[in-house]
Amino acid sequence: MNIMNRKTNEMLWVTKAEYADEYKLLLTFNNNVTKLVDLKNSLYGEVFEPLKDIEKFKQFDLSDWTVEWYNGADFAPEYLFELNS
Repeated sequence: MNIMNRKTNEMLWVTKAEYADEYKLLLTFNNNVTKLVDLKNSLYGEVFEPLKDIEKFKQFDLSDWTVEWYNGADFAPEYLFELNS
């Protein structure tokens, strides 16, 4: 599934994800933009609460379109792209 960037009307997805520090990920998107996103304030709710454990936060992988954690938690690419902007 690809998500539309509302600002530019382009399809948006994550093509690369690396752990950076604390609750930060270095993400590259299909439009060749790389961003450091801090998810510390986004980890609330039942599915994200376990990710406050930093070791569990580090257990992510790249799905076809975004970052996904071991427990199925994920964020929409456009949310990640607009975060900290």
